Amino acid sequence: MKKVFLFAVITAFLIGVGQMKSSAQSSKHPGYQGEKTVQLFNGSNLDGWYTFLKERGRDNDPKKVFTVKGGKIRISGEEWGCITTNKEYENYHLVTEFKWGKVAFEPRLTKARDCGVLLHSQGEDGAKGGIWMYSIECQVIEGGTGDFIVVGDGSNNFRITSTVAPAKQGSSFIFMPDGKKETINSGRINWFARDPDWKDEFGFRGKNDVEKPVGKWNKLECVVVDGEITIYLNDVLVNKATNVKPRKGRIQIQSESAEIFFRKVELTPLSKK
Repeated sequence: MKKVFLFAVITAFLIGVGQMKSSAQSSKHPGYQGEKTVQLFNGSNLDGWYTFLKERGRDNDPKKVFTVKGGKIRISGEEWGCITTNKEYENYHLVTEFKWGKVAFEPRLTKARDCGVLLHSQGEDGAKGGIWMYSIECQVIEGGTGDFIVVGDGSNNFRITSTVAPAKQGSSFIFMPDGKKETINSGRINWFARDPDWKDEFGFRGKNDVEKPVGKWNKLECVVVDGEITIYLNDVLVNKATNVKPRKGRIQIQSESAEIFFRKVELTPLSKK
């Protein structure tokens, strides 16, 4: 019965996706104007970032988990960790372009390809599980790109509020624009059309996935303004959070057992008009 209900919710939401896609560009940050765009990835090297790997620490990457070649960042996934910006950011429009590679590693060798863009990262490197800073994650995973995950310390120092559907997917809320408001300081809020039959398996594809097939480039955008984060995947609004804490911080991109490439990471600061 729950699956039937979820399917109805997803179907109703998908009716508006075409309209959302066509109007997305003009409505991504109403009331704000963009300043000069900053290329967080310069196409040549990782200037402006540092690496952090579990049990190795900062700027110690003997296996070359993070490399740049041919104008692309390659994250092998062989070890868990991240690249982290040297600077903190607040109120911005972040645009990334990514595609999955073919390689995977244990402990997720047969699991869904996994990564993530961590926003508002604050505190110590490796505070979460010895790997990441506390943050608000825009999940990048097969079938679940656009999910929110609170990578926090369990306190209200890291939290988000979202409007969600009446029924959960497992233990997770599902984003629904006209739903009931829920606040979380741990766990996740799934993007609006995440397949209710999602399986944590390599190469998973959902019936309503907005993400393109493996090997194709995807555009993932995070619009961060005034305590809100709105996520667009390939120009479709897939998730939104309000009352976000904290409101600023560094940006991390994860290495999490799956090969992934980024050819664009750019940030446009936003200011009120």
